[in-house]
Amino acid sequence: MANRKDNRVKASESELKEKLVNLNRVAKVTKGGRTFSFAAIVVVGDGKGRVGHGLGKARDVSESIAKAVDDAKKNLIQVPIYNGTIPHEQKGKYGAGKVFIKPAADGTGVIAGGAMRAVLEIAGVQNVLAKSMGSSNPHNVVKATIDALKSLRSPIQIARSRGITLEKLFEG
Repeated sequence: MANRKDNRVKASESELKEKLVNLNRVAKVTKGGRTFSFAAIVVVGDGKGRVGHGLGKARDVSESIAKAVDDAKKNLIQVPIYNGTIPHEQKGKYGAGKVFIKPAADGTGVIAGGAMRAVLEIAGVQNVLAKSMGSSNPHNVVKATIDALKSLRSPIQIARSRGITLEKLFEG
């Protein structure tokens, strides 16, 4: 039975897609000259509402990306997606990076810049309007976007907290 459970975990990990957001070459000056290493920011997701981000640092590009993917798999969150969009407007903030995401009509597509676009597409959001304000640093923008997505509440949760039915929630 334990073996079957392990296969299920591997199957869910294998359906995760990964997207490189940023790759940065950093130099450390030593007595013998400059030593270069790489820092990679990666987002992973299944396109059905699960998304995570990770940072990996190593001397080699492929190794830093692999480390970032492993880190991202440890930071997965669930995002409520209804009819290909998000349930309501939300702001997110991390450091000086601020983002605003807003639901969009069917056929709009993902209208977002750079790092935000990668996170939203990997999460499985198909129609959204998004604006990045403040810092354009990919680290902060990715984390601010994840913060906004983490703060989203599904219509079921909102109806339950107000003590009304889903039909009554969508009436007004």
